[in-house]
Amino acid sequence: MTDTASHRPPAAAVALVGALQELARADRLLLALDFDGTLAPFVDVPRGARALPESKAALDRLEHLPRTWVAYVSGRPLTSLETVTEAEADEDALLVGSHGVEIRFGRDGVSLDLTDDEQATLERLGGVLQELVDSIPGAKLEIKPVGFGVHYRQVDPAEGRTVVARAREAAAGVSDALTIRDGKDIIEFSVRGANKGDGVERLREYTKATAVLFAGDDVTDEDGFAVLRPERGDVGIKVGAGETAAQYRVADERAIATLLGLLAQAREAHVNSSTD
Repeated sequence: MTDTASHRPPAAAVALVGALQELARADRLLLALDFDGTLAPFVDVPRGARALPESKAALDRLEHLPRTWVAYVSGRPLTSLETVTEAEADEDALLVGSHGVEIRFGRDGVSLDLTDDEQATLERLGGVLQELVDSIPGAKLEIKPVGFGVHYRQVDPAEGRTVVARAREAAAGVSDALTIRDGKDIIEFSVRGANKGDGVERLREYTKATAVLFAGDDVTDEDGFAVLRPERGDVGIKVGAGETAAQYRVADERAIATLLGLLAQAREAHVNSSTD
């Protein structure tokens, strides 16, 4: 006798597919998605990142459905996020950059309006962090609208903790009021605080969504998972390993691409049945 049980999908996978099928029936659906490590594989040259073709195709299908919104919520500066999502010319794009500090809903952006004190702190911070990365082979400094990111992906792995410790020490010499975020092979310092949870809530308010899907892979995405309301149909998906507040977990970007395809199919079926 064949053991059919060994060919059944894991219970968690079945539960996730069921949650997406339920999500597809939401009256007003918002997909708020991290980009790097969620839709797009990590690359050494950040501006070269692009969503997997399967994810892009599924999101294009979803964006064209009624009462359905696709938004990107990223730690990238807004200009970089526009480039990698190919949204420069998309007047309807919903983008949250710099962990919620920068927002573009259509062409309605949000001015940063840094104070004189914030601008002075930003300049001093850039100087000390640039000096630091210049002294570490492989380290790079990313300029962000209200801060800087110290990348150490190409630094000797054994030196990663040392880079973080030195960056923290250098930044502390500038100000003790900075917002600090640890990410995958990056530590970021900002003169103004905001997080991805703030971005998701702004998107929810803007679209008047009745249900939200948020997916992300990094520790900074936990702020997004924290504001979800599973009791009202929201779904959170963690990509990869690590502790998380998300209800579900998948292995990698390709798994997300598959799930987005399933969601697009289910949403299309729901919309078509509603108009029959």
